[in-house]
Amino acid sequence: MLAPAPPARLISLDVFRGLTVALMLLVNNPGDWGHIYPPLAHADWNGCTLADLVFPFFLFMVGVSTVYGLSGKRATPATRRAALGPVLRRTAVLAGLGLLASTWLDFDLATLRIPGVLVRIALVYGATAAIFLLTAWRTQVALIVGLLVGYALLLQVVPVPGFGPANLAPATNLGAWLDRIVFGEAHLWKESRTWDPEGLLGTLPALGTGLLGLLAGQWLRWPAPAARRTAGLLAAGTAGIAAGLLWHKGFPINKSLWTSSYVLFTGGAAALVLAALHWWCDVRGHRRGAGPWRALGVNALAAFFGSSIVARSLNRAHIGTLSVKDFLYQKGIAPWFTEPRMASLAGAVACLLVWLAVLGWLYRRGWVWKA
Repeated sequence: MLAPAPPARLISLDVFRGLTVALMLLVNNPGDWGHIYPPLAHADWNGCTLADLVFPFFLFMVGVSTVYGLSGKRATPATRRAALGPVLRRTAVLAGLGLLASTWLDFDLATLRIPGVLVRIALVYGATAAIFLLTAWRTQVALIVGLLVGYALLLQVVPVPGFGPANLAPATNLGAWLDRIVFGEAHLWKESRTWDPEGLLGTLPALGTGLLGLLAGQWLRWPAPAARRTAGLLAAGTAGIAAGLLWHKGFPINKSLWTSSYVLFTGGAAALVLAALHWWCDVRGHRRGAGPWRALGVNALAAFFGSSIVARSLNRAHIGTLSVKDFLYQKGIAPWFTEPRMASLAGAVACLLVWLAVLGWLYRRGWVWKA
């Protein structure tokens, strides 16, 4: 006999999202970019650090939340078609916010960065939602396999025009070449201008990350005993990590390229974290200590967009010869520490505490910003 259907909202998903937002704030807001503890810095190229888990965790959760948000829209072809309109609107809003964040206080169409984090999230959300509305889970599995295998072949087999054989170097891989052709160098990541970590071709395997979350969400909504759902997610997560590490030997784990091995490894890690939180928060019903993370999680968009805008504003405004951000750090935080990396971490923690206070205040008043 099947167990009752699980609840319509996952507390664990809010907590998971909130913990990921907290990690994002620590990664994106060090007091001193020259002194960062290795786990909070992105891998130079191949490999995966704690910081490299933030983005794929968000995309995995996009897939999970899509299931919980759109399951009621799959009843008939008419309801599915009707749901596509709001999906397209939200996709456009997210992409627009991404472009706004990248040009805040520095608007110049000639150098506007078109790819970006929110733009990729928007594209993955739109495609994931449409796939969920229009296909069954078996088709979704086939799409994941096709995306990951196809992407590996594109990067490792197809020659790069003007550069010769396929390669995985930053500026000469097929994805970097395509971004320069489609967007032009002036519209790519300003730190390189020859390649972009959120480029066009890499969005294909990133969609695979969203689809892994889609499968996880459908599994958690399956009317089976909670222990079986949790165990299944744990098994899938373990298998994903193992498969990613195995594939790493031939197609290295790499966030900037969003390699297929990276999709499996980080998707597996996300499944393990969600399984543990699901068992603790939703099945066992533990809520103590979850409030601050839920406050961050339900307003993740406000945290991401708001922290980007505030950071850019503090870097542009000046007190004397120092930016406001550097002034606050150098005069108010750094003098309390003798170890530079500890001081830098304290600056990031201070930023996190500010956003915990702001979003906690909004959470207690029921204010949630949704695209």
